[in-house]
Amino acid sequence: MIHMTPKERLLASIQGREIDRFSWSPNLAYWWEHSEEAVVAMGEVEFLKSIGADPLIRGHFAYQPGSRSWDNMMLFDTSYDNSCRVWEETIGEHRKVVYETPLGSLVFGYNYSKSGNTWFLREHGVKEEADFKILAYLKEHTILTPNYQRFDQEASDLGEEGLMVPILVPDLKSAFQAMVEYWVGTEGISYAVYDYPEAVEEALAAMRKLNLKAAEICASSKAECFLTWEDSSTTNISPALYEKYIAPEINDWCDFLHKKGKLYIQHACGHLKQLMPILAQTGIDAIESISPPPTGNIEIWEAREALPDRIALIGGIEAVNFKELHVTDLKAYAEKLIGKMQGTAYVLANSDSCPPYVELDKFHMLGELVRELCKKQEEQI
Repeated sequence: MIHMTPKERLLASIQGREIDRFSWSPNLAYWWEHSEEAVVAMGEVEFLKSIGADPLIRGHFAYQPGSRSWDNMMLFDTSYDNSCRVWEETIGEHRKVVYETPLGSLVFGYNYSKSGNTWFLREHGVKEEADFKILAYLKEHTILTPNYQRFDQEASDLGEEGLMVPILVPDLKSAFQAMVEYWVGTEGISYAVYDYPEAVEEALAAMRKLNLKAAEICASSKAECFLTWEDSSTTNISPALYEKYIAPEINDWCDFLHKKGKLYIQHACGHLKQLMPILAQTGIDAIESISPPPTGNIEIWEAREALPDRIALIGGIEAVNFKELHVTDLKAYAEKLIGKMQGTAYVLANSDSCPPYVELDKFHMLGELVRELCKKQEEQI
């Protein structure tokens, strides 16, 4: 039987090639910052190895031993020319972020949540037609400078023990999805595409051009595959808007990356059932974090049936079930999942993110389940 390193196994699983055993790698987002001190002291990679997982480092630099901090894994630095200025002001639990340009300013407002220990966006910067021109100007005067140093060092340190997947574009997601989530907001963009589509298209064109520049920088790096936090879901965008505004940009990335021998992974964690026909026609290599109900609206094996075999899937253990099911029930849940997905391009993982305080024994149980499956396979050979 062939023996693979964790990195080889993950890449083969994503590409649908032969693997030596089932691959699993949990997404530790949100869980890590609340985890036990003994876990934090290990660092992310050593913890993942300790639970029998193949370290898939999704979009962030690995948590180093003793650290709980998250840094987006970018292969470029983002700045602006002298005509633009970005500044922020924090007073108590309120924060203002301002993008100044010769055409005017975009002002964002945030509120701090003590319980969530995070800042929530409450006011989007693009509010009217003229603001789209400001956004276009800002993107046209954004400077991306290649910076591979930190990635090269951490990837070298990791070696064959795992796979690091950097973020592809500066807004972390496609141009239109960035408008939905950050620049304009769901309600604002829904009206804008009908009220002043030309202004929206102008800003989108500038954003897409910058994103393609980022893809060019990334494709020249040593990284094998890339990720965007698309958060794809029909809870905040219709299939028609996805097909018109998002799928074409993603296909442009994929066409470019594939010519360079690189792979693209899309984070899609919401309601996806109505997007399946569109996703099936894209050049996406893998979809990460497909979530069954109640978080999403499609089981991962249903997604497998709806998508071509060339698109790998990562996820399947619904976040609520990961937290709420007893360990024995979770094992039965995972066994069913593995049984349906075995033999396909697939990596077992919790979907989307991991709720705080999921018990350690659940992680260890899943690692043992994968080892048991591997042992059975070897006995059958």
